[in-house]
Amino acid sequence: MIVGAGTFGASLAWWLAGRGDEVVLVDQFEPGDARATSGGETRLIRCSHGPDADYTAMARRARTLWRELEAETGASLLTECGVSWFAHGDDGWEAASEATLRTLGIPVVHQDVREAAAQFPSFNGDDLAWVLHEPEAGVLRAQLGVQTLASAAAARGARIVRGVARPDGDRVVVGDEVLAADRVVWSCGGWLAKLFGGLVELRVTRQELFFFAGGPGWDRSPGWVDYDRAVYGTGDLDALGVKVAWDMEGPALDPDADLPPATDETERLTRGYAADRFPALAQARLVGSKTCRYEISPDSQFIAAPHPEHPSVWIVGGGSGHGFKHGPAMAERIVSSWHGGEPLPRRFGLHKRERGTSLRSAGSN
Repeated sequence: MIVGAGTFGASLAWWLAGRGDEVVLVDQFEPGDARATSGGETRLIRCSHGPDADYTAMARRARTLWRELEAETGASLLTECGVSWFAHGDDGWEAASEATLRTLGIPVVHQDVREAAAQFPSFNGDDLAWVLHEPEAGVLRAQLGVQTLASAAAARGARIVRGVARPDGDRVVVGDEVLAADRVVWSCGGWLAKLFGGLVELRVTRQELFFFAGGPGWDRSPGWVDYDRAVYGTGDLDALGVKVAWDMEGPALDPDADLPPATDETERLTRGYAADRFPALAQARLVGSKTCRYEISPDSQFIAAPHPEHPSVWIVGGGSGHGFKHGPAMAERIVSSWHGGEPLPRRFGLHKRERGTSLRSAGSN
């Protein structure tokens, strides 16, 4: 039984049902709901993770699995537009990422600023030393991706139940019904800290993102990340507008609270960055703004570990703003570890963690 139909939970249901296991997937919302941390239209999918070869390889495997899900279902989930990383120095995080990517045989291009600028309709790279470009990275359709995972799991035999769940030892209470299973997985994002307070250390934050009218050419531009300035975005995918968003941790937010609108101050800061980096957007019309949630572990590492008092109960989460793309590959690793495969690394455990953000697209903040 899996509680939480986000990228980790829906991916687990897809994998387990594909093995022929009897699977029940429970969520208080429909898969892909905007109130969940796996909601929203788009996410970057990139392999760069600095010197961390494990996450780099897992992201590459996830890309393969998203493509397999597309082939299985006919859904269009991944736009391979590339992702460009704006390097402010010669030996920073981008250089470490390039070395790791080349070691693992993942396509990567070291671009000078002029070469990188040609990929955007408008670009100012005066503050940049160079650009790291991943040609086979891109953008995932997040909400559609979760919905597709859940429907594919159902097609493989999983049962999807809508309801509010709470733990009762190694059982699950949904409404007035007490449910039991050989294994229970709690993968309910920001609600994990509420359900397992004292055991799971997660901070739920409000994040803001903005979409601007870009004009011709923006539908073909790469996704991008300015790691040192903690800002990222995409081109005009699916006519949503040019996305510009900050990856700095926002204010704390109760997972059950309504999402407030984006603030004027953040819009001002976002417009300032957009005008500086992409001058043609200086006077662009704002076509939309949204807020979403992160559920952030202290070190930005994922959580995947058994409950210390109930070994058949697993806690999976800690996406930390960079977990969506990893969903299918993370689920594959978890399922494999249950059936004699490689054990999960200790860093996914329920131990006390030191603060760190290097795995996110705002690692210096």
